[in-house]
Amino acid sequence: MDQIRLQILTTATVATASENVLLSKFSMLTRFHAGFFRISLSLCGQVLLWKTLSEPRAAAAAVVDEPANALLRRLPPAASVLVWSLAFVTLVVLCLLYAARCLFCFRSVRAEIRHRVGMNYLFAPWISWLLLLQSAPFLQPDTSCYRLLFMLFSLPILALDVKIYGHWFTGRKQFLAIAANPTSQITVIGNLVGARAAAQMGWRESALCMFAIGISHYLVLFVTLYQRLQGSDSLPATLRPVFFLFFAAPSMASLAWGSICSSFDVSCKMLFFLSLFLFASLISRPALFRKSMRRFSVAWWAYSFPLTVLALAAAEYAQEVKEESADLLMLVLAALSVLVTLALMVFTAIRTGDLLTHDDPFIPEKSPARAAAC
Repeated sequence: MDQIRLQILTTATVATASENVLLSKFSMLTRFHAGFFRISLSLCGQVLLWKTLSEPRAAAAAVVDEPANALLRRLPPAASVLVWSLAFVTLVVLCLLYAARCLFCFRSVRAEIRHRVGMNYLFAPWISWLLLLQSAPFLQPDTSCYRLLFMLFSLPILALDVKIYGHWFTGRKQFLAIAANPTSQITVIGNLVGARAAAQMGWRESALCMFAIGISHYLVLFVTLYQRLQGSDSLPATLRPVFFLFFAAPSMASLAWGSICSSFDVSCKMLFFLSLFLFASLISRPALFRKSMRRFSVAWWAYSFPLTVLALAAAEYAQEVKEESADLLMLVLAALSVLVTLALMVFTAIRTGDLLTHDDPFIPEKSPARAAAC
């Protein structure tokens, strides 16, 4: 009889241990969310920046001084391939983790879809893939594979457009004045990145369509956020880095319109100057970001991507005007973007444990779904 009891207790202990291991894995998936795609956005943007700076036309446009010119000319092609590979592996890993979250923790995903911040970051993986596609060293825009991948990555963006913008237009609870927050600009950036990719393929009508959707909603969104209506600016302090998206959207708009028109015209310059103004306005107020910098989190990665897009726009502007001041601005912004990204990579490697929050950020603490999120 004692042996039977001992066997039962041993079996129960093993089962409990296995269950705890399984719950631990599920807990990690619950704490993982779409906001982690900020990392892939930053890395994929860096790939595009390195490719742009290493192109002969960008290096030839630098007339600041001989050291800077030589630096651009000596950027090795292997470096771009290495950064592209790192971004690709990172994006694949993040996509697999999020697919596992969808499979095993669908309640958490459903709560994220209903969240006014979490929903916007569902655009991030598709934006990352489009950026990676535009910077691919082995694919040309005129190939069938490139076009197929473009459609594969852009259709989810259009589907999300219909859902989110439809809620803004006709919804009773998710209308714009309540749902709008700085992360809403990611929805705009998704359309603008798609427009730029379509323009590079020669699909001008598709590019104009996506640009029109993006820029029209950007204008409405910018005015709404600028007015700081009640409910539209209630972000927690830890998410303050997403304010950098204010200058990412017009920067990407200038790049997209430049690709559509095949020149960095007056409209592109106006959008670029707006980006510079918003950038200067934000960095002149460091107190705004003080609380968010007290503890490392994945939200810090929101600094990198906007700086990279601004540097890309500065490179196009320098290519167009061919002035020393424009070249100097391009080099400063590019260096700042690279340094910020490298610093974030180091912090992420050293303090990986701080990336995952203790609880799912998209499920209310007292919600029944918190106890059974998976």
